[in-house]
Amino acid sequence: MKLKETFTYPGADVEAVYAVTTDPEFRREAAEAVGSKDIEVTIEPDGDGHLVTIVRSQPADLPDSIKKFTGDAVKVKQTERWSAPDASGNRKADLKVTMIGQPAEVVGTLTITGPEATLTISGDAKVNVPFFGKKIEPVIVKAVVGALRSEVELGRQKVS
Repeated sequence: MKLKETFTYPGADVEAVYAVTTDPEFRREAAEAVGSKDIEVTIEPDGDGHLVTIVRSQPADLPDSIKKFTGDAVKVKQTERWSAPDASGNRKADLKVTMIGQPAEVVGTLTITGPEATLTISGDAKVNVPFFGKKIEPVIVKAVVGALRSEVELGRQKVS
């Protein structure tokens, strides 16, 4: 299932948003804000960008018929490989969100563009389960976008 959402950071530029995005304490705080537990955040330089890896357990916001397979919580691994700024100063990351031990993932990109910072997520959610996969994909998209929305709201406070 396709996903695309755009968020703005009024008054902030690309580098201010990128700085927050690559701050391990901020990313931990953002994960805690959506109920995640057992959070591991690793942010390493990667050329002129960064590799962000976040592993966390979070409540399974899934229908009861699916929770019997996943349990009440799911372990999620999120990786973002951020590139150097382009000629306009914009940033882009390859994104992958995997539900560990489950046949579900989101693959796509994150971009931060300016002059006033705009963060866009675009990609595809896939759940490789016969018969149920297409029914679960909207739930996965909702969870990923919801977590990102919460992170953006917190980030707006940090960059203002």
